[in-house]
Amino acid sequence: MGVFVPVSGILSLNMIKKRTLFQPGLLALIAMMFQQHAIAQEADFDRCIGELQARARSENLPAQVIDEVLGNLKQQPRVIELDRSQPEFTRTFADYYFRRVTDERIAQGKKLLQAYDEFLTDLTAKYGVPGRYLVAFWGLETNFGSYLGRMPTLDCLATLACDQRRSEFFTDELMQALALMERESLTPAEMHGSWAGAMGHTQFMPSAYWRYATDGDGDGRVNLWRSERDALASGANYLANIGWENGQRWGREVLLPEDFPYASTGLESRKPLSYWRSLGVRFANGSHIPHVDMEASVLVPAGHAGPAFMVYPNFAVILQWNRSEYYALAVGLLADRIIGAGPLVRPPSTEETALSRNTVVAMQRQLNHLGFDVGEVDGVMGSMTQSALRQFQASVGMIADGYPDKTTRCALSEKSGATSCL
Repeated sequence: MGVFVPVSGILSLNMIKKRTLFQPGLLALIAMMFQQHAIAQEADFDRCIGELQARARSENLPAQVIDEVLGNLKQQPRVIELDRSQPEFTRTFADYYFRRVTDERIAQGKKLLQAYDEFLTDLTAKYGVPGRYLVAFWGLETNFGSYLGRMPTLDCLATLACDQRRSEFFTDELMQALALMERESLTPAEMHGSWAGAMGHTQFMPSAYWRYATDGDGDGRVNLWRSERDALASGANYLANIGWENGQRWGREVLLPEDFPYASTGLESRKPLSYWRSLGVRFANGSHIPHVDMEASVLVPAGHAGPAFMVYPNFAVILQWNRSEYYALAVGLLADRIIGAGPLVRPPSTEETALSRNTVVAMQRQLNHLGFDVGEVDGVMGSMTQSALRQFQASVGMIADGYPDKTTRCALSEKSGATSCL
C-alpha cells in the first residue's frame, strides 16, 4: 500500500483511518504528514491574508476593517472540500422538479403572496416584476427564509480567495463583502450563508448585494438576513436591472404534435411564435399560440416522452440568477402554481434513473470521437452536450430531443465501437 500524501486537504485523517488497516506506525506517519500539511496551509493562508489586506488598503477600506476583521478571518477547510466535490450522479428533471415544486411549498407560497400582497403590488408597479416570481425565488433559494445558511461568509470568501481555482472572482467578492459590512453597519457574526458566500433570504452574492440590494422596509438600511421586505425588493430590483420584460411571462407548458422536429428544441433555437404555431404547437390547455411578435424556444428537459415548455425572454433573465435550466423551470412553474395554475399536463416520468457523471463523461467522449462537439468534457449535461446529442440522434434517424435515454446511449456506444451500452 502506498502512503497517501495530502495535497488538497480534502481527505481527512479519520477517513484515512477507516480505509487503512490498523498499522500504528503507518497511521502515525500519516498523522504527522497531515499535521505538517495543515501547518503549511495555515502559513499559506496567513500570507494570503496579508496580500488581501494590501488589496483592501488599495481600495480604501477602513483600517479597522482591514486590521480587526480581515486580519482575523479563519480558513475554512470544509469550504474547499465542498468546492471540489461534485455529485456522483446527475439529477433527472423529474427528481429535481418534484423535490422543489412541492404541495407544501406551493401552499406556503400562496400564504406569503397574500400576506405581502400590498407590498408586492407596489414592487410590481415600481419594477415590473410580478410578486409571484419574487415569492418563487424566495421559496427555491431558502424555503422562504427557513434556512439561510450557517457558514461564516467572510471566512468562506477569504478561504476561496486564497485558493487558486477561482481566486480572482472570490477576492473581488470578499472586497465587496467588506465594503458592504461598512456601508450597512453589519458585523461579521451577522454575515452568514452558503459556503460560496451567498447571503440572506434571496442568497445574493456580495457583488449583487452591493449593486442591487435596496431598502424595502424603509429603515434606511439594507439587511437581507433580517428583513424579508428588503430581500423581496432587492430581488425585484435585481431582475429589473438584468432585463426583466414587464408584462411577459417566463413561458408555459405546451403540447407538441407527433411530427414535431425535435432537432429545433433547445435554448439556442429561438424562433418567432408564428413558427411554433405553424408546426402545430399548442398550449397545454389545447389553445392556439397567439399571433404575437415575440421569440421563444422549446425545451424538453425529460425528452420527447416528457413535458414540453415554450420559454420566453424572461426565462433567460431567470437563468442569470441561476444558470440551471431545471432551476429556471422550477421558478416559473412554482410561480404559476402559487397563483392557482394546475399541475403539469404531462408530468415527467419518475421511472428514469440518474446517470453517473462517469457515464456522461464517457458519452461526451463518444460524441467528440464521432465529430459532435460537446465543448468541455465535464460530466455535465449542458446545452452543448444536448446539442451534440441532438445532432447524433438526427444522424442515425432517431427522435432528436437531446435526451440521453437508454436507446440513445446504446446507439451511441454502437457507433463508437464500444462493446456494451453506457
